[in-house]
Amino acid sequence: MANLPKTEDCIAWLEKLVAFDTVSHKSNLPLIEDVKAYLEGFGFETRLTPNEEGDKANLWATIGPKDRGGIVLSGHTDVVPVEGQDWATEPFKLTEKNGRLYGRGSADMKGFLACCLAHAERMAASDLKTPFHFAFSYDEEVGCTGVLGLVHDVRDNLPAPQAVIVGEPTLMTIVGGHKGGHSYETIVHGVDGHSSMPDLGANAIIAAAKIITFLDGIHERLRANADTTNGFEPPHTTLDIGVIEGGQAHNIIPARCSFKWGFRTVPGDDGAAIAREVLDFIENEVEPPLKAIGEKMGVKAFIENIPRHDLPTFIPDENSAAEHLVRQLTGLNHSGRVSYGTEASHFQQAGFHGVIFGPGSIEQAHLPDEFIAIDQLAQCSAFLAKLTDWAVANKQVA
Repeated sequence: MANLPKTEDCIAWLEKLVAFDTVSHKSNLPLIEDVKAYLEGFGFETRLTPNEEGDKANLWATIGPKDRGGIVLSGHTDVVPVEGQDWATEPFKLTEKNGRLYGRGSADMKGFLACCLAHAERMAASDLKTPFHFAFSYDEEVGCTGVLGLVHDVRDNLPAPQAVIVGEPTLMTIVGGHKGGHSYETIVHGVDGHSSMPDLGANAIIAAAKIITFLDGIHERLRANADTTNGFEPPHTTLDIGVIEGGQAHNIIPARCSFKWGFRTVPGDDGAAIAREVLDFIENEVEPPLKAIGEKMGVKAFIENIPRHDLPTFIPDENSAAEHLVRQLTGLNHSGRVSYGTEASHFQQAGFHGVIFGPGSIEQAHLPDEFIAIDQLAQCSAFLAKLTDWAVANKQVA
């Protein structure tokens, strides 16, 4: 068996991964091809699931017995942009200061990927009874959409995994549930004209404001009906409006207004029903007056609603094989809940047991001067060492 990896090995891999600029609108293929070649050198069997354009791909890499499902170590390779942020260090160059490692993606979530890769050689040299699968995805930061190709490939063509560990930054604590995420872009096409004669136009901003007010009303209703014992903070489904654009000048009736909105659902709330309520209000209450004015003025007036992403809720299951395994190896006995979304829910939807457990703090994610504490990498490395020893001694999750 290969020597036990050191924290320095994890840091070396993190330095290499951070140097790949994998902001979501760019290709992740240079990173994927580099990692793929490295793993194949130790005997990992690999397969890629690319996007339609062919400029991004998920990597699935397996070591160990091929006739059974194993333990999936899952993480995304893409990161959020750095433009407009005031960084004290170079975002794509790992910088160590005072026990912290600074760089874009260091916490979210290349720190976990680095630890996995640092342990790949030891996994390959071990007499594994349970295989390991590395699942490295793209486009997590734009709605957890990229991993779907990988999940469906595994579901349809490979032995079902026994457990999935999604290494998002949880400070090495167990997270067993998160809210779902659903988002839309609504574009109001009204009728322009001179602001001195508003009855001859259809003000797109006012129409958008009616929809936004309706959304706020739903939010207040959900807040009032919250189950305060469900472990989520806040404990209710939340709605958000992050971007709005419209208008040209104060004396022109705006003919176009767009805004992006979405909601994060707690388990038990029906995301499709909430969306349908909003879309019905738009169709029945807001759009008809616009259309009527448009027909009168000989202009097409209407409202577009464009789905942007739809992430299922990760439903808590403290009896899942994944949580049981992490508890067994760490001694932890508490399972938390979070409001952000992860790829764990897509694995769960496919019928696989999952848990969120990884190094770093979510409080550092997406911020300038993002960092991960070296001690977090050390803790993650120690966990992977125990996990590898377990995979040598065990045939399946208890």
